[in-house]
Amino acid sequence: MLQPSILLVEDDAFQRKAAETYLMNHDLKVIAVENGAQMRRQISRAMPDLVLLDVQLPGQEDGFALARWLRESNTKVGIIMLTAAGDSVDKVLGLESGADDYVAKPYEPRELLARCKSVLRRSANKSTPPLLERVRMGQHTLDLPKRQLLDQGGRDVALTSGEFDILKTFAENPNRPLSRDWLLETTSHRSRDPFDRAIDLRITRIRRKIEPMPEKPTVIRTVRGIGYMFVPPAE
Repeated sequence: MLQPSILLVEDDAFQRKAAETYLMNHDLKVIAVENGAQMRRQISRAMPDLVLLDVQLPGQEDGFALARWLRESNTKVGIIMLTAAGDSVDKVLGLESGADDYVAKPYEPRELLARCKSVLRRSANKSTPPLLERVRMGQHTLDLPKRQLLDQGGRDVALTSGEFDILKTFAENPNRPLSRDWLLETTSHRSRDPFDRAIDLRITRIRRKIEPMPEKPTVIRTVRGIGYMFVPPAE
């Protein structure tokens, strides 16, 4: 089995070295750089499986801009933002930029490792044969073996790995209200705190991609007081 590769983008030399050493001691291949220019050069050589991206970086591009560029370049690579402790704005902006997850500083090395393994595991699962082949979602089709969302014309609609995992979970639980807590734990393998908007943000992005009228969703509906429910189209 190939060793998963991680690109760590962190300008603080102490934190960069500490994270690199800890992850490498747990059988992960890590390349560490300190700014966006170095990140772009490294990615031009080889795309990693996962990018750990600090929000506060020197230069003209911060972590959010780099995350958007990376997501536009590759929809499958995992992205974890390293955000300021307790800064909900950083977390929200990170997820809106296409990140799969975030870790607040100062973080426990074990938490960082667990988040890395979670995102890597979700990416690796794309080779696992699913129970279903294709699921219609409104006028779109979710191709589970290929981990793709196709529009009416058969064109690929870009999804992050986190967005695909949410759609897959809905596809496996049609017409069943799913709570925000359960969705987060199932697709991100972590619990939700009272102010965690990760699922809501991802649902908003998904609706923009699959709903004819995102402001009046009919495919993924809000269930007041619970969460969300996928309603398959009538045959």
